[in-house]
Amino acid sequence: VIFFIASITDAYDGYYARKYNQVTPEGKFLDPLADKILVSSAFISFALLDIIEFWMVGLIIFRDLFVTGLRMAMEQKGLSMVTSTIAKAKTVAQMFIISFILCVLGLKGLSLAWAVPMLDIVKEYSLIYNLTLFATIFTVFTGLTYLYVNRGAIQQFIEEDESQV
Repeated sequence: VIFFIASITDAYDGYYARKYNQVTPEGKFLDPLADKILVSSAFISFALLDIIEFWMVGLIIFRDLFVTGLRMAMEQKGLSMVTSTIAKAKTVAQMFIISFILCVLGLKGLSLAWAVPMLDIVKEYSLIYNLTLFATIFTVFTGLTYLYVNRGAIQQFIEEDESQV
């Protein structure tokens, strides 16, 4: 329930800020950071419970930390990275798989007779594994997309950094 509320309020907050032109530099930094904390804590919890694979969680967190760190380092040099729509889709995909896992766990915990066929399908088709694998691959893809789209700014950042050495 808490995850669903956090996800909905996060989406509403971003929508509200854009609609009423209340976007701030702090919000541009803190909103994605809150997303990463929310998603990472859920994925780490699922890995600790042996629901998803640690290597998937590692790739997801590495991508997020790498892109965030690169963005912060570039902003300190006065450079900016273009945020893509695909990154928002990545967050939606991650939130979806987390919500799906939470629903499956909730149904298992309730032991409802009508839920048994659905849970059997989830198990038979390895839906949690496959959806998490998709989210992992999509997350890595968006990281590579960030590097490609921002290659000019990244090259400028590297050249400025090398000239100071």
